[in-house]
Amino acid sequence: MARNRRLILSPPSAVWALLADGHRFGEWVTGTQQILAADPEWPQVGAALKVRVGLGPLTLDDTSVVRICEPEHRLELEAKADPFGAARIAMNLIPWAEHTLFVLDWHPLRGPGTRMHGLPVEYLVKIRNGMMLTKLARIAVREGERAGDAQYS
Repeated sequence: MARNRRLILSPPSAVWALLADGHRFGEWVTGTQQILAADPEWPQVGAALKVRVGLGPLTLDDTSVVRICEPEHRLELEAKADPFGAARIAMNLIPWAEHTLFVLDWHPLRGPGTRMHGLPVEYLVKIRNGMMLTKLARIAVREGERAGDAQYS
């Protein structure tokens, strides 16, 4: 299992707002090239998000299904990217004063990822997930600053 943590200088409600909008995943999920479809009930349990991921011309379509949803606290997805199998992605938002400690766990469930599971794969996943959390934090802080500016106009 690969685990990443990031202190985001925004409250859990602001971070959750980004997670709860399936159409915005491409803004912060590294490797996303296009959102193909987002169920209108996202992020309720059972809702799906279909995305095209890849690097340059090498792409594949991925479907992430919500398995656990506790608004402003926890979101768990099962991401399926055939032929590579599936992984469980758990996102926990922990209040940290007025900020959010974001904990992201990634664990392969099925397919080749389970056989390649170990240090090299986990290292690459941790790098990718770290990049994602950096993007997510920047967006949340930027939008928080805009909301603060709007309060004073």
